[in-house]
Amino acid sequence: MNEKIHHGRNIKRFREMMGIKQESLAFELGPDWSQKKISLLEQKEEVEEELLRQVAEILKVPAEAIKNFNEESAINFFNSSFNGQFSGVNYHTTFNVNPIEKWVEALEENKKLYERLLESEKEKMELMKKMMEK
Repeated sequence: MNEKIHHGRNIKRFREMMGIKQESLAFELGPDWSQKKISLLEQKEEVEEELLRQVAEILKVPAEAIKNFNEESAINFFNSSFNGQFSGVNYHTTFNVNPIEKWVEALEENKKLYERLLESEKEKMELMKKMMEK
């Protein structure tokens, strides 16, 4: 399992999990970026460190998550961790905090905050347009 991790594909996964469009990511990266350039970025197997750090910051995830996320490893982890756990009846219920569940909750919260921020920026732009027209 010495497969190379595809940074661009991972950027796309995290971007989609956050509900962020390519256009929005391009806007956040600056005027040199476009939707097409983000599409090309997501096709790159390896992304340079500084750009990876910037994208991770915008997506509100650790850069290491983008660099190290491997779908096959995640599936193997879940298969080995939960193998056979759901068969039969468990009379001794234990409640454990699942760190991945907490992480997904944090991602969802970040997504909501980003959407509110985006909506606020849209409202500001509309207000500025109205003021400019007067």
